[in-house]
Amino acid sequence: MIAQFIFIIVLAAAVYLFSKNVAKIRRNILLGRDVNRSDQPALRWKVMAKVALGQTKMTKRPVAAVMHFFIYVGFIIINLEVLEIMIDGIFGSHRIFSNPLGGLYGFLIGAFEVLAVLVLVACVVFLCRRNLIRLKRFSGTEMTQWPKSDANYILITEVLLMTAFLTMNAADYKLQLLHFEHYVKAGSFPVSSLLAPVLPNNASALVIVERVCWWFHIIGILCFLNYLPYSKHFHILLAFPNTYYSNLNPKGKLTNMASVTTEVKAMLDPSFVPETTGEPGRFGAKDVTDLTWKNLMEAYTCTECGRCTSVCPANITGKLLSPRKIMMDTRDRITEVGNNIDKHGKDYHDGKALLGDYISREEIWACTTCNACTEACPVNINPLEIITELRRYAVMEESQAPASLNNMFGNIENNGAPWKYSQADRFNWASEQ
Repeated sequence: MIAQFIFIIVLAAAVYLFSKNVAKIRRNILLGRDVNRSDQPALRWKVMAKVALGQTKMTKRPVAAVMHFFIYVGFIIINLEVLEIMIDGIFGSHRIFSNPLGGLYGFLIGAFEVLAVLVLVACVVFLCRRNLIRLKRFSGTEMTQWPKSDANYILITEVLLMTAFLTMNAADYKLQLLHFEHYVKAGSFPVSSLLAPVLPNNASALVIVERVCWWFHIIGILCFLNYLPYSKHFHILLAFPNTYYSNLNPKGKLTNMASVTTEVKAMLDPSFVPETTGEPGRFGAKDVTDLTWKNLMEAYTCTECGRCTSVCPANITGKLLSPRKIMMDTRDRITEVGNNIDKHGKDYHDGKALLGDYISREEIWACTTCNACTEACPVNINPLEIITELRRYAVMEESQAPASLNNMFGNIENNGAPWKYSQADRFNWASEQ
């Protein structure tokens, strides 16, 4: 009864802390401007099933895709056993599903063990790719000590959890062979039975090993759950809503600003009466609260995998821009804004902004708007939308743009085209033929 009481307290505390942190992130996301992403629900479900559930965009890098598939499937299926562990912990039972499922239970436990081995292999491969091979896309100015450590922490945690799971089963297997107390024959252990010889033969020692691994496994999962909101691995949960609310327009289509469209209509049609929407908003985005909630959701969904940066032509040619940094900076800034609200109230402003304090003007003007980053992202994140909004603010609010662009703007205003030739001279080339 004491063990059950302790487990219930630990479980309740873990769920409470996780819910509190998720609510804070949700609040931060909703600080962004509203945008309608509720159209075409059937297509949105299809995109989510294809990209988030089916992992289709991962296949562009086959090795990473296979390893990630092992971890992904293992995470979903092996954690089905967590349900049994939680029920056992609450009610003091042991392998409560073994009788209702009968022979299927043995198949499931065997499948879980094979998946656990595949997860172990995948985690070791990923650790080697990051720390021994040191793939280039895992480095960069934005990949400071914390982002690098974050990935290693999760991989090492997965290794420890899978090791504890297999060791727990190995001890259980030996206790079943000894017919010790409540350890009745239940399950199939194709992998952990191979580990059994290295465990002690004493029943009391085996019970200690089994119980220690049981507690380590479930508490480790609960700690992992509460670590997610602080980690890039929060994409495990956010990848699904993020892909559902994807921008369904063609990638090359840029959005028009409603306020600008209204002004143009009023100039062209004197009888046009614009709708009054209250206080006029800012042109573009200076800070994270000027972005949409979808932009902020994408910032929290970013996996920091570096696929976007590795295909960015500006980054490849040595320019300062890194699409991954754009998303990481946005996430860091909105988290800072949220923390300020918690400490000082919703009207507090710290004098900082996303543009200038986090993302430099050199970065946003290095972008070629080619959409390579958007195409490469495995969870449909769009750094270009944030870059475009920051550019709009720089041009329309501050009148700060590179000289080459100012020349183009002047030509469009005076000549109706980006070139310096007047409209009257535009067809001079034809008269020379």
